[in-house]
Amino acid sequence: MPKSETEFICQSCGWAHPRWVGQCSQCGEWNSLVEEQIEQTTGVSMASSKPAKSMSLPEVEALSRSFSRFSTGFDELDRVLGSTSAEKGVVQGSVILLAGEPGIGKSTFLTQIGLNMQLSTKKTQKEPVVAYLCGEENPEQILLRIKRLSKSEHKSWEFFTSQQIEPSLSALTKMKPAFVIADSIQSFRSGTLTGAAGSVGQVRMVTDKLTEWAKKNNIPVFIVGHVTKGGGIAGPKVLEHIVDVVLEISGERTTDLRLVRAHKNRFGATDEVGVFQMTEVGMEEVLNPSAMLVQSSTAGIPGSVLAGILEGSRPLLIELQALVVRSQLAMPRRVGRGVALSRIQVLAAVLEKHCGLRSSEHDIFLSVAGGLVVREPAIDLGCAVAIASSLANKSVPREIAFVGEVGLLGEVRSVAFGESRIKGLKRLGVSKVISHQTHNTVVAVLKELKLIS
Repeated sequence: MPKSETEFICQSCGWAHPRWVGQCSQCGEWNSLVEEQIEQTTGVSMASSKPAKSMSLPEVEALSRSFSRFSTGFDELDRVLGSTSAEKGVVQGSVILLAGEPGIGKSTFLTQIGLNMQLSTKKTQKEPVVAYLCGEENPEQILLRIKRLSKSEHKSWEFFTSQQIEPSLSALTKMKPAFVIADSIQSFRSGTLTGAAGSVGQVRMVTDKLTEWAKKNNIPVFIVGHVTKGGGIAGPKVLEHIVDVVLEISGERTTDLRLVRAHKNRFGATDEVGVFQMTEVGMEEVLNPSAMLVQSSTAGIPGSVLAGILEGSRPLLIELQALVVRSQLAMPRRVGRGVALSRIQVLAAVLEKHCGLRSSEHDIFLSVAGGLVVREPAIDLGCAVAIASSLANKSVPREIAFVGEVGLLGEVRSVAFGESRIKGLKRLGVSKVISHQTHNTVVAVLKELKLIS
């Protein structure tokens, strides 16, 4: 008879504790332990176990298992997922985890991929079946989304409302759909465990079963994942190790810009970024993001500066806006939108120490136009010039873009892939790029722009 016991599992890292404690001894998270029942069975002796069967390389080649790809209908996403000389997009039999904040557009995005695949099918062929495992929504809600996203009539959608994964996988084996959407992984549970849906053990077990089914049937599976308040993917870290691809949709929910990044990709690189725009009819590709991020109406206004960043392997032109006003407070404010507050404080100190700009008496507000969040130091020089431009109330020529990191000694430092950034910015219409190659210090840059004497 199996012996039933309980353990206290940390919902943050998955570490097991024999008794409840307030803080996880492994990751330090507070109040994250949940009691789960485990089944302990007697082990199988080595003598009675059957030896594992190996496969030689010629045998593997003889199987000729197809790892062909199919397009998602979005060139931006296909590039992120990777491609070969002949094919691009999703690899057959792969398991893709799509994570993002609530309301960012994960379910909408996957629904569009299913519709795109069906629309690309020739009229002479049978429409491929899309299987949707409904963990959070009922089929009626998904039907409303399908009708909103597509005007054509689609009948080859199959919905499964069972939250237990084993019955759904048994039915999918007989159905043989084109691909499967599991929305979301935290809402399903396996009958082999006793924990609640969304617990560390259940998330790991359900992901294991979905991955095993996908590899066995050579059918791709898309998994929707939640994120924690800290921005990480909810569930155990092993969840990201099990799947083949980890995608993240990021962007401010108050804006329509969405970026799709690959944090892990067994079939391609992780340095590509897909740019999308959320509209009333779903996600739309943005082929020229710089045109959306930079507006001509702000040209000639003090505090508006163009800077170059690198999203994946694609150079982008963004607009930095600074507003510097005399402070009425004892402690002047430093406010950033899309820029880290610590970066604004450092740049303000550098401008005062090395450039003689009395920024300590002024409030500084700095923003990346368009709702983009930039974390790389390549925008330091552009931010410093924008602050100086607003403080001096002098505009910066629109045909100039800035690329460079600013050091604590006021020097302009080089950034990664500097040459490719400059070439890409000039292809976007910039006639001059100020960087480490043209100027060594921030003072030299500001003097050439006549922002300081």
